[in-house]
Amino acid sequence: MFRIKDALNYHAEGRAGKIEVIPTKPCQTQRDLSLAYTPGVAEPCRRIAERKQDVYKYTAKGNLVAVVTNGTAVLGLGDIGPEAAKPVMEGKGVLFKQFADIDVFDIELQADTVEEMVNAIAAMAPTFGGINLEDIRSPECFEVEEILRERLDIPVFHDDQHGTAIIAGAALLNAAEQQGKELADLKTVVSGAGAAAIACVKFMIQLGLTKENIVMCDSVGVLKPGRERMTPVKEPWGRDDVEASTVGEALAGADFFLGLSVPGVCTAEDLQSMAERPIIFILANPDPEIPYAVAREARPDAVIATGRSDHPNQVNNVLGFPYIFRGALDCQATEVSEAMKLAAAHALANLAREEVPDSVSEAYGVDAIKFGPEYIIPKPFDPRVLFWVAPDVAQAAVDEGIARIESFDKDQYREALRRRVSATHAVLSTEYAKARRYCPVMTFVEGEEARMIHAAVIARDEGICKPRLLGRSKDINGFALEHNLDLEGIEIVEPWTDERQPQYIENWFHKSCRKGATRNSAEQLAKRRRGFGLLQLECGDTDSLICGISDGWASYMRPALDVVGVAPGVRRAAGMYMVVLPNSVKFICDATVNIDPDDKTLAETAVLAADMVRSMDIEPRVAMLSYANFGAVQHESARKVKRAVEIVREQRPDIEIDGEMQVDTALSRKVREQFYPFTELSDDANILVMPNLAAANITYKLVQQLSNAEVVGPILLGMDHAVTIMQRGASVAEIVNMAAITAVQYGIKSRRHGRVTLPPR
Repeated sequence: MFRIKDALNYHAEGRAGKIEVIPTKPCQTQRDLSLAYTPGVAEPCRRIAERKQDVYKYTAKGNLVAVVTNGTAVLGLGDIGPEAAKPVMEGKGVLFKQFADIDVFDIELQADTVEEMVNAIAAMAPTFGGINLEDIRSPECFEVEEILRERLDIPVFHDDQHGTAIIAGAALLNAAEQQGKELADLKTVVSGAGAAAIACVKFMIQLGLTKENIVMCDSVGVLKPGRERMTPVKEPWGRDDVEASTVGEALAGADFFLGLSVPGVCTAEDLQSMAERPIIFILANPDPEIPYAVAREARPDAVIATGRSDHPNQVNNVLGFPYIFRGALDCQATEVSEAMKLAAAHALANLAREEVPDSVSEAYGVDAIKFGPEYIIPKPFDPRVLFWVAPDVAQAAVDEGIARIESFDKDQYREALRRRVSATHAVLSTEYAKARRYCPVMTFVEGEEARMIHAAVIARDEGICKPRLLGRSKDINGFALEHNLDLEGIEIVEPWTDERQPQYIENWFHKSCRKGATRNSAEQLAKRRRGFGLLQLECGDTDSLICGISDGWASYMRPALDVVGVAPGVRRAAGMYMVVLPNSVKFICDATVNIDPDDKTLAETAVLAADMVRSMDIEPRVAMLSYANFGAVQHESARKVKRAVEIVREQRPDIEIDGEMQVDTALSRKVREQFYPFTELSDDANILVMPNLAAANITYKLVQQLSNAEVVGPILLGMDHAVTIMQRGASVAEIVNMAAITAVQYGIKSRRHGRVTLPPR
């Protein structure tokens, strides 16, 4: 859910647009500049001049893709021109980077003819490792791609054609298996005769469909030789042996309906005329050829796929192009061949048959995802897609002899991908998806604060929680009116007059009267917003709570420990920050709670952090940090870290942990292999447990100030309920991120105790 203003602000606020270029080498000193430019840059220039292939060694060409359009067929907007197409091309670049760590220059050309497009792209091709053609109208898109593939020695890929074809092809392989049908026998009806439809049909014939069994239709009806509006692109698909003239008539007895057209091309009755156990792909987006619910009711025996994320079996191009280009670039392929496309489709089909991690199931709102009629294609946020598709694509290029690299080991390449493009790159997106599933009631304590009001509105729009603002209704509504904020669906509670306050006071007094609490202290607690919110949480009148932006952190933590307390079996709560880096995620503990933890507290912090990280489907690797490595200094501050490692190993042998060690040892494979080959870390640590609060606090703030890392936290570990205490200066974006994390914590805690009932899917 979003408003037009939100979309415009997203693209305009701060640095305009969605992308930037960042140097990958230091450029601070005179020496740096001499190496980066003159005279040092002459050396790689000479090497490349002697051996052109070395351009992949000394420049970014091997990880740089051009996303090119002339703006003639942009999304559902049509011919809107190159300038208006730029936001879409930037967005495509973001997807390349986010899902496969591929850099993109978006290129919008003022080119109206095939010749102009081809000449412009060919002229700039030496810059890039690959060309992604995008949103070019038919039939020019076919001609441009065909000419460029013949002329250039780098991959050229028109995603509107081949991306859809590959994903739909993978889905078809599994749909046919589910329905017990052979592809060669499928009587197929296609609605649509544009670039995507024709590419899909050609590709599916390679997978096994029989051309003689295919009836293709456009807006006029069934393609037939000599019929009106038949173009050279459509002519090969004309059928003069078919009596049917419309999509609905052609569907009688059909096994497979492939829709890549517009809404309203068929009816429930048309689908009911299809053969038993049909396959129905209604891929028009955003509105399919027939509404999903209507299709499902008409044919309960069908396997149905759409292009939408709110229905099962979404055919989404993001499952293809990032990973296909990743594999093609890494083997320095000269093209994206048919064999590479087939490898991608089979890899996706095979992955869908594998057991799905719990985190992916949770992100999509089900207890378990299993291969079957409603799961024939992997989910877009499944982090395993990269490690299945890219290696198979690269292997296909090597086998075909169109890769420039001299040697290739698929298993080693897969491991290199895991190190380079960590599966954690989508962790925040996955946590947001999980949060939408749980969508708890969440109390925003400082409800009159501008940042909290804005965050509550965004959290509601994101669907990650049902916000509740604590504060004066008059002030909150006045602020919303002044800033044009819609508070629909956001509850406002005034603690001072709320009818539940006396009950909260009574409950807290009886619970704590033998722990030093008096009735007066209970009344004072309940009259303050933070105390009222915590008492609501303890009494079950709210599911989760977020606070902390208007006072010192400790002034919130103390009452939180008193009222909410730690979970059963936990000695001490702890705090953790998630540091989201371009290619990995690190977790820093404990920067908020325990000032000078002893060995037992350090061990417990490591366990709590490992369990939380594992719930994000990231395999934890814990480094217990110190200023010395493995007994080099015999001081109590180092010895306690060593003892903590021993405690964790004894209590939780399932957790990969080592220490005491310095931070460079934890994060550098080279250091570990050279000096400490005995370390038990299988790869760089992702959980860094600091020896004390000062070290942890300084570390995360230093990283936040000196890098482009996104820091999310503090995440409270070990509490009995889902409560988050923000830092006083937290931004709106930081509050919203933590609202998502808090919602997921609620889901985890509630499901463990059987207290949550998930809404229907």
